[in-house]
Amino acid sequence: MTKPRVAVLISGRGSNMMSLIEAASEPGYPVEIAVVISNRPEAHGLARAQAANIPTRIIDHKAYADRASFDAALDAVLADEQVDFVCLAGFMRLLTAEFTRKWYGRMINIHPALLPSFKGLHTHERALEEGVRIHGCTVHFVTPEMDVGPIIMQAAVPVLDGDTPETLGARVLAQEHVIYPAALRLVTEGRAALRDGRVVVDEFELMPPALVVPPAF
Repeated sequence: MTKPRVAVLISGRGSNMMSLIEAASEPGYPVEIAVVISNRPEAHGLARAQAANIPTRIIDHKAYADRASFDAALDAVLADEQVDFVCLAGFMRLLTAEFTRKWYGRMINIHPALLPSFKGLHTHERALEEGVRIHGCTVHFVTPEMDVGPIIMQAAVPVLDGDTPETLGARVLAQEHVIYPAALRLVTEGRAALRDGRVVVDEFELMPPALVVPPAF
């Protein structure tokens, strides 16, 4: 059976992109990483994707007059590549409401905080400033409003005395690499479903709380 084709959108180094590519290289993983798309021609993740034999496309946002025209070009590339599902992996562009509505339920994002806390940028610095003792990351469906879509999976890490944004960020990033491929699997296998604006995960609904919710296995 043909696997769903996934596009990974990046703007930088492609760390989470590589976690998805590596997961998809396993025979039992349910998707094919069909293309990596960057809005920045200089993004290091493009070379990493090419080294993994993944096709790449560049849509330089500077070549477009506004977000709507950029999103139209992006949508055309997704259609050309016959993409079924989109993963944002460090993609530093706000997408228009029209685009996100079209892809609702078929586009997910990884955010380096436990949403709904610390939406937006500089999440690790803000977590340290606020003195939280637990921090983490979230995979969620993308909606028109930034960082508020239905949550699929989260992972938490402790905030340690003496942490810097760099040490805390590294601890969170390690969990991002765990839960992003796990969440993509749940969604594309139909085990994480949208119901009334929330995500219901079938076999994990009655499991006890865990550091990763739902458990990443």
